[in-house]
Amino acid sequence: MKKKSNVTLKEIAKILGYSISTVSRALRDHVDISAETKAIVEQKAKELNYMPNMFAQGFRSSRMHIIGVVVPKLSHYFTSTMIEGILDYAETKGYRVIVSESKNSVEKQNQMLNTMLQFNVDGILLSMTRKTANVQDILNILDRKPLVLFDKVMSKIPCTQIIIDGKQAAYNAIEHLINIGKRRIAIFKETENSFNSEQRFEGYLKALKDYNIPIDEKLIFSTEDISLEKGEQLAQIAITLKERPDAIFAITDSCAIGAIKILNKNKIKIPEEIAVVGFSNSAHSTIIEPNLSTINQPGHLIGKTALKYLIEEIETDNNNDFQSSKTVEIKSSLIVRDSSFIV
Repeated sequence: MKKKSNVTLKEIAKILGYSISTVSRALRDHVDISAETKAIVEQKAKELNYMPNMFAQGFRSSRMHIIGVVVPKLSHYFTSTMIEGILDYAETKGYRVIVSESKNSVEKQNQMLNTMLQFNVDGILLSMTRKTANVQDILNILDRKPLVLFDKVMSKIPCTQIIIDGKQAAYNAIEHLINIGKRRIAIFKETENSFNSEQRFEGYLKALKDYNIPIDEKLIFSTEDISLEKGEQLAQIAITLKERPDAIFAITDSCAIGAIKILNKNKIKIPEEIAVVGFSNSAHSTIIEPNLSTINQPGHLIGKTALKYLIEEIETDNNNDFQSSKTVEIKSSLIVRDSSFIV
């Protein structure tokens, strides 16, 4: 059976005896069209299941009201909260959102960015893959469209960047562990090329320095995949040290939860023998026993703020110059739960 083709403005105009421009303006709620005519056109469009061609409209007006979003992994809880913030704010501003996943692949990330250009989006929100080293492809995008980095960013890209206070957040976590009497504090972090990991590592180092606690290289664990499984592996290594840690700070909740699983398996008392603090306040942080102390990242606010700044750049652009550096830092907070609560 032959599929029905989309109804056009021309067909609606012919049926109603109006000009195409009258029908078009009526559907766009133009002030020059009477309320009666708008009602007639809208009713007929509804009867015929008319769907506007957004791309044609966008090319005519040079504005699509579509935002492209590229993130490393959609399944992460924190990522989903940021996307929720983006979607909620987009709805209030009359924008639609296209979300895609780079799967932490630089090649895939560049493909997705170019796909966003093909869709003629008005601007792009990008959370970078941690493996991004050569930024030329991103700079090429920035020459053509407004682009805002969020969560996973890089300082050498000249654009607005939305981050949390990662260094201060980590400092607060380590200070809390020190205040409950911990001195041999291990950190589970990512390897190089991770802005977030390095910020948190800097906070860790600063807290130890400020409290005159010597830095022990044996307590600094780095891994490319900062997952639950890696948390288990690193914790297993940590507890076999001759002088094992009395606390673990992991830069993700999933890694911290992996550590807790190993400590529980080995009947190591948490937090008396080894306390644990994570980062992000994921849904699983209150499911694991003991409940995980963690840094609360306001994902919804980060997403909303990123889109807010992007829309401002889209709607105030006059010179087609999108390369203006600005870093916006969102405050986080430490949530103390049983994994580090000592009376």
